[in-house]
Amino acid sequence: MPGVFRKVSDLPLVIPVFPLNGVLLLPGGQLPLNIFEPRYLNMLDDAMSGERIIGMIQTRGHQGGGEGAGHDPALAPIGCAGRVTSFAETSDGRYLITLTGVCRFRAGDELPVRTPYRQVRADFTSFKADLRDEPPGVVGGAEAAPLLAALRRYLDHRGLAIDWTSAESAPLDALINSLSMALPFDAMEKQALLEAPTLADRRATLVTLLEIDAASGDDDAPASIQ
Repeated sequence: MPGVFRKVSDLPLVIPVFPLNGVLLLPGGQLPLNIFEPRYLNMLDDAMSGERIIGMIQTRGHQGGGEGAGHDPALAPIGCAGRVTSFAETSDGRYLITLTGVCRFRAGDELPVRTPYRQVRADFTSFKADLRDEPPGVVGGAEAAPLLAALRRYLDHRGLAIDWTSAESAPLDALINSLSMALPFDAMEKQALLEAPTLADRRATLVTLLEIDAASGDDDAPASIQ
């Protein structure tokens, strides 16, 4: 995030992780979360007293919604660290937060901690480009055309609608990342989008996923995109 983390060495070596399958955070993206499980309330308390960094990550195999009863499933190799940029507490003790994506990380050794939540050594070195401030490209050129065409076929197939004026005028990087985070892809597809090395790779992966879905016969889809 500009003004907070400008290089890899600014980031913590150990971070708490929130395993949540089917949920994607990307650098620069904003992810709202409703925190109610006691161990993650504890995690937020600790994070807010420090650097406010939390690592969003999926589990290997992507079975179920996250961690199972009685054991902790192995973590996926790559996640994305986010910083808590919005925080509110409800009257019933839940935390409503927004995580803003900072940088992807490779999950290293998990620490044998006494905290109820998990912590890992995070290696950000492969993703230092996530911290660069680059001027976004504006949608409308040749690079955007295949994405917008695939998106239109996908939405038509699922019976969804969006504000096309906003989509066509959005910066290309913001459009790619917001679609990757918001569209109802499965956990493995979300992980593929996360692990795409560059924005161009993510765009290509996103176009492929949109085209595969549009060509499928599955019409069991939500009625709107939030």
